[in-house]
Amino acid sequence: MQMKVKKMFGINTSYSFEAPVFSASVPIRNAASDQARVPSFDLNEFLVPNPEKIFLVRVIGDSMIDENIFSADILVVDRDETPENGKVVIASLNGEAAVKTFRMIDDIPYLYSANKNFLPIEIDEYMTFEIQGIVKHVIHDMY
Repeated sequence: MQMKVKKMFGINTSYSFEAPVFSASVPIRNAASDQARVPSFDLNEFLVPNPEKIFLVRVIGDSMIDENIFSADILVVDRDETPENGKVVIASLNGEAAVKTFRMIDDIPYLYSANKNFLPIEIDEYMTFEIQGIVKHVIHDMY
């Protein structure tokens, strides 16, 4: 199944999630007992530095599995970044949003899947095509 956008979400920055950051080289039990010296950061600042330019996308499908993007993942997308060759994008193609890798070959745009079972899509003048944004982060469950 081609990877499609299941739902798009805006960003609500009125909430923050700040957590301590532990070094992987320090045993957690020692670092946790000395939290006064443990730095922390807000995930909003890391994932959403410019909230007015960011939106979230929940995806469905398996066409991007070789980029470690799986069905039900949430993508953090920057609507303001300029698309470049090789970037993973959210593209609107004939009214349907898809997650693909963008490539320009001989001045012709293509959308590539990251799954050998899918062929590239050549964008021609008869298609309605627009890049909605560039994928910056992928959030998915580990299990």
